[in-house]
Amino acid sequence: MKLSQTFTKTRREGPKDETSKNAEILIRAGFIHKFQAGVYGYLPLGLKVIQKITQIVREEMNTIGGQEITMSALQEKELWEKTGRWSDDVIDNWFKTKLANDTEVGLGLTHEEPITMMMQDHIRSFRDLPVFAYQFQTKFRNEKRAKSGILRSREFIMKDLYSFTTDQAQHDAFYEKAKEAYVRIFKRAGVVDRTFVTFASGGSFSKFSHEFQMLTDAGEDIIYIDRKKNIAVNKEVYNDEVLASLELKKEELEEGKAVEVGNIFSLGTKFSDSLGLTYKNEEGVEIPVVMGSYGIGIPRLMGAIAEAYGTVDGEGEKKKVSMVWPLAVAPAVVEIVHVGASEDSKIRAEKLYTDLTTKGIDTLYDDREGVRAGEKFADADLIGVPLRVIVGDKGEEKNGQKTVEFLDRRGGIAGKIEAEYLAHEEVLGKIESILAKEV
Repeated sequence: MKLSQTFTKTRREGPKDETSKNAEILIRAGFIHKFQAGVYGYLPLGLKVIQKITQIVREEMNTIGGQEITMSALQEKELWEKTGRWSDDVIDNWFKTKLANDTEVGLGLTHEEPITMMMQDHIRSFRDLPVFAYQFQTKFRNEKRAKSGILRSREFIMKDLYSFTTDQAQHDAFYEKAKEAYVRIFKRAGVVDRTFVTFASGGSFSKFSHEFQMLTDAGEDIIYIDRKKNIAVNKEVYNDEVLASLELKKEELEEGKAVEVGNIFSLGTKFSDSLGLTYKNEEGVEIPVVMGSYGIGIPRLMGAIAEAYGTVDGEGEKKKVSMVWPLAVAPAVVEIVHVGASEDSKIRAEKLYTDLTTKGIDTLYDDREGVRAGEKFADADLIGVPLRVIVGDKGEEKNGQKTVEFLDRRGGIAGKIEAEYLAHEEVLGKIESILAKEV
């Protein structure tokens, strides 16, 4: 992608109606557009991050046997009344509207009811189970106060998977597989070191559910972390009895603020009982299906990453905003910044861009003309591509080639890390070596 061909622009000032770090970084970098409170659109660079996170999640869901589907956003009132969840007294953040024929419908905020109804057409026998179906879909939640940028919005993309099993043992086996898949997702997304499997309330279904809580100052939850065991407890269930059951010692726990980036729940037979989803066992007896649900908010994870890996220093005109995306979810793997005035430097930058893209390496190229070097560097810091190559007029001769400046920003912020001066082929080899280690 060449910056000269993109329509988006970076901003020198943050939005006045946003206070969260993720919103300031993402809006200023031209990743998202705010249409109204709690409603955002994703621009080319931001959409690339969303797509990369989505693909990681998709691959891991497929690995554990998930089958991808898509369901309707429009929800039938009568269906939700059967489970008692249409009432605003039970779920207080519905978006509800009416069709032209005066039929009342809702906009989907989760999909346990419709997928349970749908599975009645496909699950009849024990031979039809287990089933693990998931989707990526826009959800709608009528939050009274949308805040914290894309961490809490009224319209967002969620991956929601639903499991259908014969009994609790079969459910528990998949539940553990899903938990392991989530850990792999956060590892691949580059945030596993600050994301913890967190014991939370299981409601009426089980003793515990499991949240995946990512440490950040913007977090709305308080968790207590055991770093040796790499698990945490949500404040809502934090008491002596729970700690004893998990063999945790209060004096060894660390308190932290976190944002929930994923969750998994055992649902038991609540929805299959309410909606009549059963299967016949080997003796021909009708048995209710045991269910579970497994969610990840895709934009929320993107926003949490921006909170964790973004930096906002200073105030007013002196405010410095920068970002370093984890390699696997960055809008590009490498950014070439051309700051030379000579035709030779332009040719070398173009060749590097061509060679990288030919190798299938996702590359952003700042080829804009008439833009000062300082402005390009500021934009590069803001956009947050982790690897950077600066091509200018200067450079020593090495292996018959003029060197360029290479920066691996993952260890810090450009300007605080040591640059390497490499010839063309060395740059290609360096980047390929880094990517090989990420696989």
